[in-house]
Formats: sequence, structure tokens, C-alpha cells
Amino acid sequence: METLTIGDAFISAIWTMTFASMPVLLISMCVGLLVGIFQTATSIQEQTLAFIPKMFAIIISLLLFGSWMSKMVGGLTIRLFTDMYKYVG
Repeated sequence: METLTIGDAFISAIWTMTFASMPVLLISMCVGLLVGIFQTATSIQEQTLAFIPKMFAIIISLLLFGSWMSKMVGGLTIRLFTDMYKYVG
């Protein structure tokens, strides 16, 4: 058992998680920033005003990018189970 293969599996998993979650996080961050600017400009300090648009943006981004995210995570899972003999010994 090589320690590099286990380390490579962890690094691959971390990169896959990062790339898979990035579209949803970026879209929700941009919507939150726009809502925050709107709230500052209009002096409206309602908490639900920031929550509801972000929820809609997350749902829409999951509908748009969900299959791509699933393929990325599924590919990592298949690769990890295929190479299981390298990690077990």
C-alpha cells in the first residue's frame, strides 16, 4: 500500500468537492451581494429579503448544474471503488 495513493485519493476528493460546490456557492454569493447592495441603497433591513432570493438562486443553480455535479461526484465514487484494491492492501 502506497501512502501516495491514499493521499492522492484525499486530494482528488477535496478538489471534486470544491469544483462541485463552486457554482452554487458563487451564484448564492452574487445574489446575496446584490440583495445586500439593494438593502443598503433602500435602507430596508428585512432579514427575509436576503433569504428568499438566495433560496431561489440556489434551487435554480441546482437545477442547472445538478447533473454536472452528480457526474463529478459519481465519477469520483466509481474511481475510488475501482481503485479500492490499492488502498486496502
